[in-house]
Amino acid sequence: MSSTSPAVLWFREDLRLTDNPALDAAVRSGRPLICLYVRETGAGAPRAMGGASQWWLDKSLSSLSASLEEIGGTLLLRSGRAEVIIPALAEETGADAVFWNRRYGMPERETDAAIKKTLKDRGVDCQSFNGRLLMEPWDLKTGGGGWYKVFTPFWRALQAQYRPPPFLPSPNRITPAPAETESLKDWDLHPRTPDWSHGIRAAWEPGEKGALKRLDDFLAGPLGNYASTRNLPGVPTGTSKLSPHLRFGEIGPAQIWRAVQARLAAQQADEESAHVFLSEIAWREFSYMLLYFNPALATDNYNTNFTRMRWRQDDYGFTAWCRGQTGYPIVDAGMRELWCTGWMHNRVRMITASFLTKHLLLPWQLGEQWFWDTLVDADPAANPASWQWTAGSGADAAPYFRVFNPITQGQKFDERGEYVRRWCPELERLPDKYLHAPFDADPETLSHARVRLGTNYPKAIVEHALGRQRALDAYKTMKEDQSAL
Repeated sequence: MSSTSPAVLWFREDLRLTDNPALDAAVRSGRPLICLYVRETGAGAPRAMGGASQWWLDKSLSSLSASLEEIGGTLLLRSGRAEVIIPALAEETGADAVFWNRRYGMPERETDAAIKKTLKDRGVDCQSFNGRLLMEPWDLKTGGGGWYKVFTPFWRALQAQYRPPPFLPSPNRITPAPAETESLKDWDLHPRTPDWSHGIRAAWEPGEKGALKRLDDFLAGPLGNYASTRNLPGVPTGTSKLSPHLRFGEIGPAQIWRAVQARLAAQQADEESAHVFLSEIAWREFSYMLLYFNPALATDNYNTNFTRMRWRQDDYGFTAWCRGQTGYPIVDAGMRELWCTGWMHNRVRMITASFLTKHLLLPWQLGEQWFWDTLVDADPAANPASWQWTAGSGADAAPYFRVFNPITQGQKFDERGEYVRRWCPELERLPDKYLHAPFDADPETLSHARVRLGTNYPKAIVEHALGRQRALDAYKTMKEDQSAL
């Protein structure tokens, strides 16, 4: 099929040329292409990105624009309400088709449905594809025909049913269609006063090329030890760090799945490590299924019993947590890594989230919002699903009585202190014995290590035993309140 009329290819959470179903279909239509990205604002817009994600988007769009130019295309930028922009652009340019990859949040779905109806009423062909997930949320069903609420059976079903679609290479050439564009610089996504992104810039290479390089580097070595190193934050290559690339669709989960399976088939990967790694990709899938069927996942308790949870209000404690000044080194190291690089090791995410919701007994929504603003991989599904899991309010959640001990967690997963010493350099001279609990060190040891608690490193803002018991009491009260109804 071909047409002299142009088609609109609407990039959204799929900022790549390789293995992009919407792009492939648009190119195969034979039409000149208007490659578009919309910065959606106003009523019905998706959740506004946090500062770190905006930084990443700025760089990712620049990379996508350069990649398109290499094959003859241009990236058109518009901002405003997508329900207005897309139909107006089709009319303005005479486009007779629009292509996009699907999204799964409720505001996005409602927007897309409204646009599709408007276009079809005007005789404009509109086609959507799955370029975001391994399987659509509605396709993977339980034996009873519902959606999965527990991860393990979901993971088993996914492995049994998923077969990756054929690989779609990047097009060699596209024919552009002219249209007026806004300036990416005018969107002011890069922080300027002040520019706090130096650490993030040093840690990442946003864009499809960076994503593919990250995957290749991971497969070439670290994947082999993933099962044993993924929980060790002091090992820089212990995890893939593909999460921000997945968040912006610079790489798709099917690409990762195929690549890992190819390594297994060639006997170039450890089977246990590959299985564990793919289960992390599956957790992202599980999170999107939860979001699809629970649109308010980022604000409302999945387990409605938690509406009766008696959370505390503690502005001082929350600020100390955000700044990495809790007095618990593994927690502080994680929060400082987040602030500097826009990312935090997954094991430490669980520890810091548990500390906020259990030791400080603060609502998980506060932490979810902080991560949303500071993570470069702030994902609309995985971020709230993971926070609710830790808090105990989510699907297949950690039991309420699981309160991560930040001392023993540090000792177990950062035994030699590489991680804490990197991010809490004021503690670097402390012996390993006291590194994760400096408040237990005697005055002579602290003096020799030049640690002055309350001066150059904070005293613990809550005792572990007190915080743990307070959390257990609060959860018990919540259950009693529920039983009394």
